[in-house]
Amino acid sequence: MEPINDPSGNARAEAPGFTSRTAEATAPKATSIAPAWHTVVLMLGILSVSLLGAYRHPGGHGVDAVNRIRTYGVTAALELVLMGWVAFGLRLNRIPLRSLFGKVSSDFRSIALDAGIAILFWMGSLMVLATIAMMWISIEAAITHKPIPIQTSKGGHPTLPVPSDDQAARAVVQLAPSNGKEIACWLLLCALVGFAEELVFRGYLQQQFTAWARGAAAGGVLFSAMMFGAAHGYEGMRAMFLLAVFGALFSLLALFRRNLRAGIFAHSWHDAFAGLMVALLHSHHVL
Repeated sequence: MEPINDPSGNARAEAPGFTSRTAEATAPKATSIAPAWHTVVLMLGILSVSLLGAYRHPGGHGVDAVNRIRTYGVTAALELVLMGWVAFGLRLNRIPLRSLFGKVSSDFRSIALDAGIAILFWMGSLMVLATIAMMWISIEAAITHKPIPIQTSKGGHPTLPVPSDDQAARAVVQLAPSNGKEIACWLLLCALVGFAEELVFRGYLQQQFTAWARGAAAGGVLFSAMMFGAAHGYEGMRAMFLLAVFGALFSLLALFRRNLRAGIFAHSWHDAFAGLMVALLHSHHVL
């Protein structure tokens, strides 16, 4: 990695994914931010946890049989392990962990701008995902020669899918909080997950894959998005594909903002909102 001299005369290294425009013009190519073996181990770990989740997650157990507090704790521990492993890999190449976040300002105006962009991004990405989901369901119905599975209430009005009939819905319902203590833990978990997963997928993996693609940003976006989708095996193939698309959108947001803050806001908000809405709908027997 090419060092860049700051005004004080000290050399500082910048991660290839968020380098300044001046650096982009002078740097011959992007370089890896961690050893290749370190990234391979991280990928294998993510895929192993995903496969284990797909095997052990929501089967015949009822929604109330899940110990959510313990599940939240295990998830938080895994997120911390991922962040620790990423920090270790960067340390091997003498790159500061904070470089993964890009250039961020701590003034209120900058934070408010990222928050506003995060809200707009979240609403737009949900519309994109909803469109793709409907296309997936329609194509699936055409291939299997079955009608589109729309659930109806006793009055004949369409409702949301029954969790037992949809793997992703079942997984979300089992994880959604159901009381005050679980809601507090859920919100804390969502803040941690948003921070950790943006750091790992859009910070570390996207920049590493971009370097492996010889500086091609498209390579970093594509492969980090694929890993993000593959990390959610417990939600089923359809959800994995949609989350890969979601991951690609988050990658584009990171490139647009040149930092991870807006993505962290949007990711944390999305998870928190989804869990609380599912909890509300489940309490009213809609899910």
